[in-house]
Parts: sequence; structure tokens; C-alpha cells
Amino acid sequence: MSKRDDFLAQIDEGYNFDGYFMILGGAMLDKEVMTDHFVRLPLRTFNRHGLIAGATGSGKTKTLQILAEQLSQHGVPSLLMDIKGDLSGIAMPSPGHPKIDERHEKIGLPFEPAGSPVEFLTISNEKGVRLRATVMEFGPVLFSKMLGLNETQSGIMSVVFKYCEDRDLPLLDLADLKKVIQYLTNEGKEEIEDEYGRISTASTGAILRKIVELEQQGAELFFGEPSFEVEDLLRQNEEGKGIVSIIRLTDIQDRPKLFSTFMLQLLAEVYATFPEEGDLEKPKLVIFIDEAHLIFEDATDALLDQIEVIVKLIRSKGVGVFFVTQNPADIPEDVLGQLGMKIQHALRAFTAKERRAIKLASENYPLTDFYDVPQLLTELGIGEALVTALNEKGIPTPLVHTMLRAPQSRMDVLTEREIDDIVSQSDLVPVYNREIDRDSAYEILSEKIELAREEEHRRKLEEQMERGRKVSSRRRRREKSTLEKVIDSTTTRQIGRTLARELARGLLGALGISSSRRRRRRRRR
Repeated sequence: MSKRDDFLAQIDEGYNFDGYFMILGGAMLDKEVMTDHFVRLPLRTFNRHGLIAGATGSGKTKTLQILAEQLSQHGVPSLLMDIKGDLSGIAMPSPGHPKIDERHEKIGLPFEPAGSPVEFLTISNEKGVRLRATVMEFGPVLFSKMLGLNETQSGIMSVVFKYCEDRDLPLLDLADLKKVIQYLTNEGKEEIEDEYGRISTASTGAILRKIVELEQQGAELFFGEPSFEVEDLLRQNEEGKGIVSIIRLTDIQDRPKLFSTFMLQLLAEVYATFPEEGDLEKPKLVIFIDEAHLIFEDATDALLDQIEVIVKLIRSKGVGVFFVTQNPADIPEDVLGQLGMKIQHALRAFTAKERRAIKLASENYPLTDFYDVPQLLTELGIGEALVTALNEKGIPTPLVHTMLRAPQSRMDVLTEREIDDIVSQSDLVPVYNREIDRDSAYEILSEKIELAREEEHRRKLEEQMERGRKVSSRRRRREKSTLEKVIDSTTTRQIGRTLARELARGLLGALGISSSRRRRRRRRR
């Protein structure tokens, strides 16, 4: 059997599936397209996650677009992170082009322009459905890992959440969290120490500084109500096509902390909310994380561990996660090892370091007798990739050089007017873009502090008044009038007694009774 025949036999056997599949493109050998020998991807193993890697301009974003629109046609919704702003065109059919026709003729696949139903979402000030989550939904463990807190600080965060839970203090946004920490450090210090033990002000100060850092990246827009329900990512339109939810992130490229915070919370919420499904014929949801290095660059070890755990476990919920980045080295090894599908576009080797990186990247793929993988990685054209996936039994498919089909939708950016039209027709915008400002921990504690201050002020006034009354009373007792002083003096008392005797004598004399007679009368008696 010739090399060509052997290659075609392996491809036809390795990429032939019984269940649902999509066609990614045509197989290539020695840089020639093998017409009518398709590279198929089984939908059954999309929940085993994937990687789309390659240098800038090699076609990663268009590959992501192909996968999302093909999933949509099979009724599978997806969630896309649009950091560069060039994925919105998926909503409109492709206008076509002679080069597209030429490409599809080589592959042996008819080109059929088609748009996909799209929902625009935002975690910032972009147009679309507002995505929010409350601080309480994060929980103390996830929130501590997100902030990179040490063990002592994480313990304080757990106490803060427990205190709020016990007293029905809703933790909705970052202002609530800061207010509770400030209260427990000052006015509520005795209360918290009596019940939960002493809290270090140095630790609470460090926590507050990290919250402020998060606020400076715009996180206050993300935390609050109404919370986004992740079940709304699982929608289909009237024709049974899966809704492609596109999160517009063009204004947060310089805010990686906010991006990683959002992604971690989203994955955690999906894992906590969705029921166990096992391996389905088709995934329930596929999440594509573009510019994935933004998640991992500044992530703490604890945060990386959390991401790894979620990626491992979330597949049982029928959810697939695809990371899109320039080099496989951008993804931690423990996470990279969980990715069953790999679509590798061209890598550039301009330096010795980059050549070593290419050699290392080639070791992530199955061994093959048909390609010099390190060399081929530098020679792949735009819209070409090395592909391997897991078959329906979980076995890696043969590595194949693939000419990718063209997206059926537009490969450019929608105008603001087109975006406005889509947003205006959304069923979710009226639900999630309304403002809710119910009483939460901030308002409750502020009122409590104000009442406590008023009570303290009232108590001090009463104490002052009582002291004033006591002083006045003592003064009245100590200070006598001139008449009282005259009456109480010894001289006055003596003069009074003398006058009394004389008056008595004069009165008795007037009655004709002498002193001697008075004495005789007393003796007779």
C-alpha cells in the first residue's frame, strides 16, 4: 500500500463516527488537499474540552467561528468571549468570495452561507445583556482564591460571610463587602470578638486593599443584581438552532483580574447549577475562552487549582470548555492534559527560544509517520491546522493536517447599527438590564451605625443633663440665703432666747404674777 493510500485509509477510519458530527475541513498530505476525505469532529466528545492555538493571524478566531456556527446548526448553544471584537459577524450570512469557493472546491464540500442566532452579552459598558453576580454567590472560598488571600485572611473572609448569613445581611456588591469588613473592624468589633474571636485589623486592611484593586479594574459593574441565570445560555431559537452568546470584552483587555474573576465565577456557577449528565450524544453547552492567557498570567496557585478542578469536573455536566491562545505553553500543564481536542495553527520561529517552544508544542500531539510535526508547525498556511480529537470511545484520532472550511457567516465586524438591532430584539435585555437597588449589607449597617451613633449621642446628652442636675442640687444644699445664715448663727440664737425670756416676763408681769409668786406656786405643787 502506498503512503497516500495508507494515509487515506487511516483518515477515513479514524474520522468516521456513528453519532452526530461536524465537518471541520479536508485532510492534507504533502501540502495537497485530499478532496472528499473529510476531517469530522464527533459532538459526543465535545465535553472533553479542547484547545485552539496558533500565532497571531493564523486563523484561530475563524476556527472558533466555524465551530460555534456548526454547533448552532446542530442545536447546541455556545458562549464566546469576543475580546478582539471580530466575532460579531457570526450573526450574518457570508457574502461569499471566489477564494472561499476555491477552498471548498478543494475540500469537496459545497459552501452554503448562513448566519447564526446571536445574543450579545456584556460585563462592562458594551451594548448587550448585562451579566452580574452577587458577592454572596461567590462564597468565601472562591472569593478568597480570586483575591489571592492567605490562610489567615481567608479565615476572616469566612467569618465575614458567616456573620452576614447569620444576620440576614445580603452581600450583593463590593460596597457591601467593604462596609461589613469596616463595621466589624470598628463599631462591631466587640460583637464579632464575642462570637467569632478576635480579628486582626492588619489582615482586614490587606483584604480591603485587594478589593480596591479589583474595583479599579471595573469589577463594581459585575457585582450586583439581578444575577444572571446560567440556564439562559442553553436556549435555542424557533428553528431549533442553538443560540450563540457572545460576550463583548473589547474594553477589558487591560483588566485581566476582572476577566479571570468573571470566567471563574461563570464556570463555578455552571458546575453548581447544571445537573449531572455524563456523556451525551451532543453537549448541552460549549464555552470558548479567547485570549485564554489572560486568565492564567496573573492567577494565583489557588486560583489555578480551582480552574483545574472545575475543568475536570464540569464535563460531567455536559459542558465543554475550549481555550483559544497563541501557544499551548500558555495553558498550565494540568489543564492542558484535560483537553481532548486540539486544533493547532501555525507557530512562528524567529528566535531560538521560539524554536524550542515549537519542538515542545509538537510533543502535545499523537505520533505520526506522515508529518514532520515541528517543521510543519512553521509551514502551515492561514486557515490550515493540525487536528486531533477523541473518538466516541475516547481514543485520540490520528493527527491530520487539515484545510479548514470557511465560516458560513461574515468574517468581519458588524456595524453599531446592526448590533443595536440585535440587542433591541433581545428577550433578555429587559430582564437583566434593569437596575435593582434593594437594601443590602451596606444600607442595613449604615442605618445601624447611624442609629447607634444617635443613641450614643442621646446617652451622652442625658448623662450631661444628669450631672448638671446633681451639681445644681449639691450647690443648693451648700449655698444658704443671708436670712438662713443669720437665723442659723449662734449669736442670733442667743439673742432670740434672751428676747423670748424678756417677753415672757413682761407678759407675766402684765398678768400680775411676780417671779416670787411663780416660784412659790411651783413649791406648793
